[in-house]
Amino acid sequence: MSINLEEALQTFIIEGRELLEQMEAALLSIEQSPDDPDTINAIFRAAHTIKGSAGLFGLDHMVAFTHVAESVLDRVRNGELGISAELVALLLKVGDHLGDLLDLVAAGQTPEAALLAVGDQLQGQLRTYLGDEARSAQAPQSPPQPPVEHVGQVEKGSSEGVDADTWHISLRFGPDVLRHGMDPLAFIRYLGTFGQIVHMVTLTEGVPPLSQLDPETCHLGFEISYRSEADKETIAGAFEFVSEEARIQILPPHSKIEEYRGLIEALPEEDLRLGEILMRCGTLTSNELEQALRCQAEQAPSQPIGEMLVDQHLVQPQIVEAALDKQKQVKEHKASESALIRVNAEKLDQHINLIGELIIASAGISLTAQRQGLPELLEAASLLSRLVEEVRDSALQLRMVQIGGTFTRFQRVVRDVSADLGKDIRLEISGAETELDKTVVEKIGDPLTHLVRNSMDHGIEAAEIRLARGKPAHGTLRLNAYHDSGSIVIEVSDDGGGLDKERILAKALEKGLVKPEQSLSDQEIYQLIFEPGFSTAAQVNNLSGRGVGMDVVRRNIMALRGSVDIDSRPGLGTTMRIRLPLTLAIIDGFLVGVGRSSFVIPLDMVVECIELTPEETEAAQGRDQLNLRGEVLPFVRLKQMFDIPEPPPEPTVLDEDYEPELATQATGHNQGNNIRLTAEGAAALAADPELAFLLHPVRRENIVVVQYGGRRAGLVVDQLQGEFQTVIRPLGEVFTGLQGISGFTILGSGQVALILDV
Repeated sequence: MSINLEEALQTFIIEGRELLEQMEAALLSIEQSPDDPDTINAIFRAAHTIKGSAGLFGLDHMVAFTHVAESVLDRVRNGELGISAELVALLLKVGDHLGDLLDLVAAGQTPEAALLAVGDQLQGQLRTYLGDEARSAQAPQSPPQPPVEHVGQVEKGSSEGVDADTWHISLRFGPDVLRHGMDPLAFIRYLGTFGQIVHMVTLTEGVPPLSQLDPETCHLGFEISYRSEADKETIAGAFEFVSEEARIQILPPHSKIEEYRGLIEALPEEDLRLGEILMRCGTLTSNELEQALRCQAEQAPSQPIGEMLVDQHLVQPQIVEAALDKQKQVKEHKASESALIRVNAEKLDQHINLIGELIIASAGISLTAQRQGLPELLEAASLLSRLVEEVRDSALQLRMVQIGGTFTRFQRVVRDVSADLGKDIRLEISGAETELDKTVVEKIGDPLTHLVRNSMDHGIEAAEIRLARGKPAHGTLRLNAYHDSGSIVIEVSDDGGGLDKERILAKALEKGLVKPEQSLSDQEIYQLIFEPGFSTAAQVNNLSGRGVGMDVVRRNIMALRGSVDIDSRPGLGTTMRIRLPLTLAIIDGFLVGVGRSSFVIPLDMVVECIELTPEETEAAQGRDQLNLRGEVLPFVRLKQMFDIPEPPPEPTVLDEDYEPELATQATGHNQGNNIRLTAEGAAALAADPELAFLLHPVRRENIVVVQYGGRRAGLVVDQLQGEFQTVIRPLGEVFTGLQGISGFTILGSGQVALILDV
């Protein structure tokens, strides 16, 4: 089977970035729970996976750099090194550097000297956490000692054998091996054919007094330090003929433990038992596994096999832990695999566009069916519209993502910026599960970043000022998201000093943004901070103060068909409230007619429809408002707002109920149930004062009550044409800045309908 290396590399880049995001999120949460083993293991696994994958593509500089970080994380995982703010900060920089290296791989470039120098500097800082381990790794190896035989009572050392870089072999020969023609020393000498015995201790505690000594009975045991490049299966094979008459324990050196961990991590994502994993990586032989399983069945069926292997000194606890982690990782990966599939974003966008065309075609079929009036055709068109609507909803769900991922990234921003400002600022996140279109998520990141940094710099006061005002020394920044009236609302709040209205107004007067005689509401004053070049900062720093950014924030939000409001309370804090559409592609709309023009209102913003009667118009006394169940409802006449001309007069058509009265006064001809008047008949009616009103029927007007941001208003239209699936098309550059219109759509008739920006 051939492997497409280019596709594999792209997968490595995508997964590497995801792992770095997970690593950063875990690092930012580890300070609150420094003893959480799952979080520590997640950080270690991310670094180890990146290192292993980088090695497959020959990215040696990335492998070497990550290896040092992995060694530090290993010490943290083993409890040899504690979590500190300095270590977390260093590991965050490590993640940033790995991200830079990944970006270069994605661009097909090699690291420049400056970037490699940053990596070397970070490696140096990491090695300070390795201590003696780092120094011993650089120290020359001492020459091996010759084999030593020592008879006498000695104290056995640790059977872990992890301090020396040698195998540890523990031999306990059975009493009958000599009678069966086996020579214990022959097995020991055979070890010298594929390795070197560094040190050996002969255990004589089992030797009886001389008067009871049987020359054919073996009473000896051996503890051997053994250096060899062979694997455990080969070493165990040296004792194959005596394995049933001896107790043999073989523990690998420290370097082998790390190798075994690497082999376990590199195993394919298969559902394996613990013993199978340990056998595949070479730390457990098949005979050892069989004996352990037999012992478990006979003596302790309820004891986990991993504990039994550790108790019998067949496998180190660290390796069993790594194997259990691998099992857990495989299960989690299998679960996520069954729930998620990676899809190219461009293919998804193309899919949405095709569904948009399908909606337009379906609307055309429905219109044709209504004109034909055939019951079978109407039923088929209705079924098609319902199915298209379901396909649309399911397709849009594919593009919906939780905003929590965007919010989580601000943990790092808050940490870094608060350190630069010398402030203690904590981030609180709520509504992370709120979903919105991925396109909106991608484009809202920069405006949110600027608002967050601005709140930290200008909003939250220094610790001494906060304490003087009776506040906690630490400031709090909150990110919140929720759905409201078909929109998503994102709030950036702080508990700082709030906006200074007088200072903002004075600066606006100085810059000529407002006139002295103007009277502005609080909201209008607050909105002045979004004007280009506007800043009230007393001094410029590296974060803000130049008046560049807030105007870009508003422009980017408006480009997403959104708005931003400000709620500020002096001394208590400020809330920036961004309101955005849930999706930028397809919505449910309410179609209305004004003259010969058609408009679409987002259905989620429509509250109700009412008739605007002549009595209500007269009661308004020229003001564009009416009394709606005791509340004042302001309204806008779309015909006046968009300067829509009156349609040309149509031929006069009267109901046949008037036929007896018209028989002697007008001439006309009957069409169906109506009488269409001739010009002479219309003139005759006009001359009769009692019947002239029939030529001037009262034109009905309707009001569509809409709601946005907690406020209500009415839109006066001529016709209510019902719900309509709306494919949003962006306006061209010629119409940039057009007020009240957010896009257009194409009706089933092929006509264009403008989408109102409520």
